[in-house]
Amino acid sequence: MHELMLAESVVRLVEDTARQAGAKRVTRVRLALGALAHVDPDALLYCCELVARDGVAAGAVYEVDRPAAEAWCANCLRIVVPAAAGASCPDCGGFELDIRAGEEMRVIDIAVA
Repeated sequence: MHELMLAESVVRLVEDTARQAGAKRVTRVRLALGALAHVDPDALLYCCELVARDGVAAGAVYEVDRPAAEAWCANCLRIVVPAAAGASCPDCGGFELDIRAGEEMRVIDIAVA
């Protein structure tokens, strides 16, 4: 399961950061998971909770922000919002798209106690 490996990395980063800050417990983690990131948000959140069950992030609330996809269309000469990875331009139907946003996955912030 792809999301389990990602969750292990997220929880490791969160717990390492919390320990470096001298925190005893992580209460909330907010993630950015782009619309084109090829990750199931529900599966990732479940896996994060599962992986964190014995550490300082046990019981933390995990939230996901979903940044929209953006791509530069070489035909339209402007930014468009593709429906999915590999999709054509929603305006001209062309496939000359340069993805600019929507593939990211990152930790936005961590709340600790």
